[in-house]
Amino acid sequence: MDRSDKKSYFRWGLTAFLTVCALMVFYDTVFRNGVLLRLLRTLDIALRPVIYGAAMAYLLAPTVNFFDRAVIALAGKKCNRMLVRAISILLTWAVVFFLFYLFFSFLIPQLYQSVVTLIANMQGYYNTVYDWGMQLLDRNPRIAAVVSDGINEYWDEVRRWFTNTFLPQAQQTITMLTSGVLSVLIFFKNLFIGVIVSIYLLALKEKFAAGGKRLLYGWVSERGYRHTLRALRKADAIFSGFVRGKLLDSLIIGILCFIGATILKLPYAPLVSVVVGVTNIIPFFGPFLGAIPSGFLILLVSPLKCLYFAVFILVLQQLDGNVIGPKILGGSTDLPSFWVIVAILIGGGFFGVAGMFLGVPVFACFYAAVGYFTRKRLAGKGVTSDEMFTAPADPASNNTQQGEKK
Repeated sequence: MDRSDKKSYFRWGLTAFLTVCALMVFYDTVFRNGVLLRLLRTLDIALRPVIYGAAMAYLLAPTVNFFDRAVIALAGKKCNRMLVRAISILLTWAVVFFLFYLFFSFLIPQLYQSVVTLIANMQGYYNTVYDWGMQLLDRNPRIAAVVSDGINEYWDEVRRWFTNTFLPQAQQTITMLTSGVLSVLIFFKNLFIGVIVSIYLLALKEKFAAGGKRLLYGWVSERGYRHTLRALRKADAIFSGFVRGKLLDSLIIGILCFIGATILKLPYAPLVSVVVGVTNIIPFFGPFLGAIPSGFLILLVSPLKCLYFAVFILVLQQLDGNVIGPKILGGSTDLPSFWVIVAILIGGGFFGVAGMFLGVPVFACFYAAVGYFTRKRLAGKGVTSDEMFTAPADPASNNTQQGEKK
């Protein structure tokens, strides 16, 4: 048996072994105990600080690059690169901590006051809603009869749900809240370690990039290396443009909402601004998710101010959709509106709010990849335009039909 035969047998054996392992993992994940899923959860918990640090480094990388260029412009190109990077990282985190200081010193006290006022007025709001309901039932006897029959019909079911479902879940919630202090401490511990990891990644990001390229080039062909780098650059352009742009856009919308709500003297201006700004992160549905509960909260205080708020939010969202958003985001995803909705629904169904936010850039990467390979396949068939797909009928069939008529 020569050497080439030994290599061939080894490859076939390795392929068979990996195939059997993949089938066993699939069977265990889908039909049995899910050892792989438990392993992935354990790795997620263990690597949570690294994940936080990588996310912070990715978001802060443009700021570090900006300070790099500024420091080099001031000190000259002959200055020490590591010293320049250290100064840039220091300035970046100084800006971050300054923004957090402004947030906690200015917005948090007002937000706390709004929440305290909301809790204090909760009984009055309940009485208001109760009076509205009673007036509606008094003016509409038919609706009152339907509501009365519904209450009598479903009272037993409601009572059983309250006893068997609500109370046990409330006890579990109370237990989780009592143990939530430990979770908060663990989160801040991971966040602190994540800051250290982000500083390390920002300081050596060029070396990590070079190491990743060297590893990729060593394991794949030169063509695969070029294709992979092109795909990674496209994915980075989509994620960086969308994630960073959407966060900045939502921050601007929250600030404008706070300024406008303060000028209009709307109740709970800090709370409403935070809700509108945070929910604006979610594309397409975000403005509605934030405006509806905020508008209802203002409605309980003053219906006229609720009307002011509705008009103001409509103007603000038009400003965001036509001016601020396009200026910041541009064509970062190039994803049609229909597929944006699909990406939000799928991401939210699997991963909740985070999935609704990150589902759009992930789906945009998939959409770009499918478009690239489709264009490549069409070019191989000699198709360079979409004219043959948008024409009302096939020209070949038309010529055939005309020939048959002649």
